[in-house]
Amino acid sequence: MTGARQHDSSRGDRPVWTVRGGTERDHPEAVRVFSEALNISAQKILDVERDHPTAEHDRTLLALDGDRIVGTALAFSFEMTMPGGPRPVAGVTGVGVWPTHRRQGVLSALMRQQLADIRARGENLAVLWASEGGIYDRFGYGMSFREVYATVQRVHARLRPDAPRDPSLTVELTEPAAVRDELERLHRQALPGRVGQFARTPNFWSMLLKDMERSGERLMAALVRGPDGPRGYALHRLVNRWEAGFPQGRVVVRELVTTTPAARTALYDYLLDRDLTVETVFESLPEDDALTVALADPRRLVRGPFDALWVRLVDVPGALSDRPYNTPVDTVLEVGDRYAPWNAGRWRLRADADGARVEATDAAPDLSLDVSHLGAAYLGRRALTALVDAGAVTEHTPGAASRLDIALYAPRAPFCGTDF
Repeated sequence: MTGARQHDSSRGDRPVWTVRGGTERDHPEAVRVFSEALNISAQKILDVERDHPTAEHDRTLLALDGDRIVGTALAFSFEMTMPGGPRPVAGVTGVGVWPTHRRQGVLSALMRQQLADIRARGENLAVLWASEGGIYDRFGYGMSFREVYATVQRVHARLRPDAPRDPSLTVELTEPAAVRDELERLHRQALPGRVGQFARTPNFWSMLLKDMERSGERLMAALVRGPDGPRGYALHRLVNRWEAGFPQGRVVVRELVTTTPAARTALYDYLLDRDLTVETVFESLPEDDALTVALADPRRLVRGPFDALWVRLVDVPGALSDRPYNTPVDTVLEVGDRYAPWNAGRWRLRADADGARVEATDAAPDLSLDVSHLGAAYLGRRALTALVDAGAVTEHTPGAASRLDIALYAPRAPFCGTDF
């Protein structure tokens, strides 16, 4: 395409946009575009990037109107814990369209090119946080799990009497910078325990800590130590508040990581009983976090779920064959995929405890579904049977959806806990 914008009468004279790769020189303008689209401060992003660069400029895509950037789509190269272990995953970020160019096909052009690029890199999966729930399913992403925002009043924050406690553990309160090596090491040790978490580079750690500090009150680290070294930490801050002469402070927990149940209990004991506070807020927890059962009265933990990662199968046979299954399954899936046509068609999945094979087939389908539905179910916590009941997935063979749900099921809820 030689021009920045052409018109295609077969699409109702909608524009066909030029999309090209970005460079480091383009980055400030790209940030300005997606920041305007997302109603966030471009300068804050650029200030953090200047000191702690994390952008992968060779993964930046730009949509152009003439020489002007009107749309962006970026990605990180993550190694993320997935069913079966760590896998390379594209962490999609920085997606935005300049407000005057919305609903003109800019985002569609960016998504098509980005999916082709991710496939060329050999990544079977893409993941993202969605700013709005109604955007990304049409591009093949499915909302795969939820996390929870949780609050407990200090007066009701007693733990169960059988909560594991280890008298050899101590809690040290310090600046995160003073124990950063220990924080990074503990985070790496905990990664295999939860699907959805990714390994952080040093610059990503710096950016994350800087972002937490921007919230206002001073960020602190509570580090649990045992005879053999650190076993957990909580990054948190105290919000000082008084009403009618009485303290009404809050403990706000940004991240909690432990390697043993006793270390987790030690952090709960500290976080739930700070002087001059009335409540502890956990900004992000797994749906099945231990705190949901560790309180003497679990009903006192007030929870609000929110959508977490959306998952996209960029290569359907590659992704389905690259994860474990709980029970043997032999099923034919008829997959629709508007934006990655190489996935569209019928695929036979045969899997057991020893592995999985996925092959193209002409056999009659057991299930007909969109690739977004596979993305939602892939991590094992969203049920295809619910989509069948809603009429979104067609079940040709009775019981096919429930059998695949059982094979995919993950007993521990996924968790990411980090915006990107």
